[in-house]
Amino acid sequence: MESLHANNLTSGANAGLSTQKYVDVEEVRDGVIVLKNGSLRAVLLVSSINFDLKATEEQDSIISQYQNFLNSLDFPMQIIVSSRKLNIAPYLDYLKKKETQLTNELLSLQLAEYSNFIKNLADVSNIMSKFFYVVVPFHPIESVKSGIFDRFFGATNSQMAISKRRELFDTYKNQLWQRLDHVSAGLSGTGVKVTPLNTEELIELLYNSYNPSTHSNSIIKDVDKVELR
Repeated sequence: MESLHANNLTSGANAGLSTQKYVDVEEVRDGVIVLKNGSLRAVLLVSSINFDLKATEEQDSIISQYQNFLNSLDFPMQIIVSSRKLNIAPYLDYLKKKETQLTNELLSLQLAEYSNFIKNLADVSNIMSKFFYVVVPFHPIESVKSGIFDRFFGATNSQMAISKRRELFDTYKNQLWQRLDHVSAGLSGTGVKVTPLNTEELIELLYNSYNPSTHSNSIIKDVDKVELR
């Protein structure tokens, strides 16, 4: 899926027309959220660290690195913490598969009991998982000349207008990516892992945000298993 229009972010056959005006997103493409005001957003998924378990020297180093990172920013950013009910279905399926592969009857019985324990624990407990995101913005600054040019071609679908819009998008995206690299490097210096969300993952994040009842139905990529930028 390469892009997404705003009225596809809400569920229901007639929901798009009635709720589209409340959704700031115009489209999602090439790993970038395009808002209706023309500004761009990229989202980083960030891992967590157990600060309390660190030695005093490590804690001081992390604080110093984070302070230096904040002082290096000349643009705003947004930190979002998303709590979701943990979806353990994939893990239970994994245990079931392992159970069928065991030849030792005792081990198979123990694994079955463990699976039932995990399932019952999840049924009676509200087990939540937290995801941490950093939203990096970019606001294009139009000159008077470019503003006139955009208004002249903005309402047309000519090849020249399409080509110009694509060129502008690529230019703004490159500048956004420079900010993204800066934020990634700064946060990585504190010891956390950072990875940008691609188009599909951005769509999933937006869909879950506008449809909170489905939060437990999907899981964003595991930040511990991705390569750093």
